[in-house]
This record gives sequence, structure tokens and C-alpha cells, in this order.
Amino acid sequence: MTKQKNVVLEGFNNLTKTLSFNLYDICYAPSRRAQDAYIEYIDETFNAERLTSILTDVTEIIGAQILNIARYDYDPQGASVTMLIAEGGDRLADNNQEAPGPLPESVVGALDKSHVTVHTYPERHPVEGISTFRADIDVSTCGEISPLKALNLLIHSFESDIVTIDYRVRGFTRDVDGTKHFIDHDIHSIQNYIDPETLALYEAVDFNLHRENIFLTKLRRQSLNLDDYLFSVSSADLDEESREAIFNLLEVEMT
Repeated sequence: MTKQKNVVLEGFNNLTKTLSFNLYDICYAPSRRAQDAYIEYIDETFNAERLTSILTDVTEIIGAQILNIARYDYDPQGASVTMLIAEGGDRLADNNQEAPGPLPESVVGALDKSHVTVHTYPERHPVEGISTFRADIDVSTCGEISPLKALNLLIHSFESDIVTIDYRVRGFTRDVDGTKHFIDHDIHSIQNYIDPETLALYEAVDFNLHRENIFLTKLRRQSLNLDDYLFSVSSADLDEESREAIFNLLEVEMT
């Protein structure tokens, strides 16, 4: 076995910053055939290859390099990708600034240390025609780089109805005078890292424990266009009573 060369760490400060990003897509598929087609669509759209591409963009945004990738497509459905990452390359100069990160069309950068993972969970519900797709994404970094800059890319990559974001900083580091620091950047709300036009699409609520360096934001899409949530059926083919019933089902599911 060939011994691997040690990875050289830059800006290492013993703080671990973890962003957990859970998102949900909801649709109405009235028949078993439509539900099967929805699951097939999700599996094809967010297969391991596509997820790898999204996570690669994440690593570029937060300023890291990829050390290793493991990815799998599952039978009957779902996919997982895990990347081992390390700090390096051209980092964003304002990586720790409390401001929105770049949108998907303006990705710049690379990442190392720690890891990025994504797992998908397509699911059909046994009654009422509701089907859902959940994706769980974790971005965990050590050192100077921050995972918060990846939020805009992730939200736009999945165009989700419900988004739950939690961010925490663990451990401590010392400055050159030996003083302990339990966080190395200012943060008041996760919402400040989301593009204002994107944030305007959602109802947002925060639950923050500043003394513990734990921050949580929940997003729910504000306006629903029924046709965006119908699979294998159009609202034009439904009577008013059916449209209202389906709309209420979607509202209850989101709540």
C-alpha cells in the first residue's frame, strides 16, 4: 500500500463550522402511475452525477479543494454523495462577511478540510396523492472558510418549497496572545446570507442561540401557483372544487 502524502492545512484554527440544509419539494400526483413518474423524474433529475456537480459548485464557492468523492444511486430510489474537502486555492476575500454568497451563475472559488454530503429521499404518500422529495445537505468546514456562502446556490439548485437551515460553530481556537475564541466571525441571522430577492419568495423565521453559536432559519414559499405543484395533470382539467381541495392538501402538507 502506498502511503498517502499528508494534506497541508492553511488557515487552520480548530473551529468547526457546520451548515445543515434540509429542503422539501411537494407535488400532487393523483394516481399510482403519476406518483411513479414523479419518483422517476426526481431520481433522474437529482441522480448522483447531478448532486456531485452541485456539491462541486459548493466547494468552489466556499473556497476549498476536493480530496475524495464517494457517490451512489440507490435502488429503488434516492442517491448519496460524500466529498472529503480541504482548504486551498482562491478563497473569496469576504468569506466570513455577513452578506449573501454568489448566485449559481456567478460561482467563483474552491474548498478543503472536512466534508460535504447530500442524501435524497423521494417518497410517495399512500393516500391523497401527495408526493414529496427531501434532500439533506451538510457542509462542515474547519479553518477560515465558511459554508454559509453556499446558501444561495443550494436554494436555487433545488427550488424548494420548504427549507430548514441550521448553522453552528463548535470548538475553540486561540489567537497569538493565547486568548480563546469560540467563533471567528460576526453573525446575527442566517437570513443575512441569502440574496434579498430569493428571501422575498419565502416566509422566514429565526430561532437563534447566540451565546451557544447555534442559528436556525426556516423558510416556506409564500405564493403557490397550483400548476407548479401538479404532476401529470393540469389545473385547466380540474373543476373549481377539485382545485381548491388540492390546494388545501398542499397547504396542509407544507404546514
